[in-house]
Amino acid sequence: MYRFTIAIVCLLVASVNCSANDIVSEARLLASEDKTVADGIVADNVVVVLDDSGSMDERMRSDRSITKMDAAKSAIVKVLEQLPKDAHVGVILLNGGELIPLGPINKKAMNLVSGVYANGGTPLGERIKDGADVLLTKREKSHYGSYRLLVVTDGEANDPGLIRSYLPDILSRGLTVDVIGVDMNQDHSLATQVHKYRRADDLASLESAIKETFAETSADDSTAAEDYELAAVFPDGMACKAIDSLTSSGNHPIGEIPQIVISEEGEIAMDEDGNPMIVEQGTSGLAIFFGILVISIIAAIVICVAIKFMSDCC
Repeated sequence: MYRFTIAIVCLLVASVNCSANDIVSEARLLASEDKTVADGIVADNVVVVLDDSGSMDERMRSDRSITKMDAAKSAIVKVLEQLPKDAHVGVILLNGGELIPLGPINKKAMNLVSGVYANGGTPLGERIKDGADVLLTKREKSHYGSYRLLVVTDGEANDPGLIRSYLPDILSRGLTVDVIGVDMNQDHSLATQVHKYRRADDLASLESAIKETFAETSADDSTAAEDYELAAVFPDGMACKAIDSLTSSGNHPIGEIPQIVISEEGEIAMDEDGNPMIVEQGTSGLAIFFGILVISIIAAIVICVAIKFMSDCC
């Protein structure tokens, strides 16, 4: 799906010291069966937003011997055990926050999932922002790969205003958002707003839904080499610049407006990759404070000079 976009961007961006053939070679490496995790380049990145609200402690209607929470945990662990070694997965709980940082999955991580219990509300809007921010931070560093947010829930958000505010921004950043509705009476309200929605009314369908989601994530890169081959027809440098441009912009936190750095000459400052420089998080408030302070001092000086000039004239 990126082919047309890559081709267009390649025609528009300036070249850098990187060969299109280098991009193709790297794509072939990533698309090969023996992919390895190296230099932070990972094919698949998935953050699971898992509902641990009180309603998840209810029994599945199709099997009263198991709760929704236990079914979800069992399905997730089973799928995680089958993931390829290059997959990076993170888990965020609606009430418990980050359970597993985005990264390779090991036995310890699976044990953490198995230990989750249901208790609390459904702050879905808040947590999809958290999950998206994790993915964007990773994309800012890695550039390459797929980035997906998977929501596993049995109910509607109790912060719908945040959903309406954050979801369009998340989707506009090129992140894939999938939702699995666990034993719900009707489809979740997000069903028509995300990339794919799946119903899971029993343990088997829940396992299948989660497995299909991760399978699609891996499939996104199955034609990586072929997609990048298209870039080889362009002059050296254009392809590399295109890929970097597609993945290095729009990685600021969801719901926030990036602050562009202005140079002393009054122009937009650019980084070494030719992208606009963004004020680092945590420094923007300080930068605004000093900016206002400097403007205030200059204004005071101008007023004093004006008053003195008028006094001299009189």
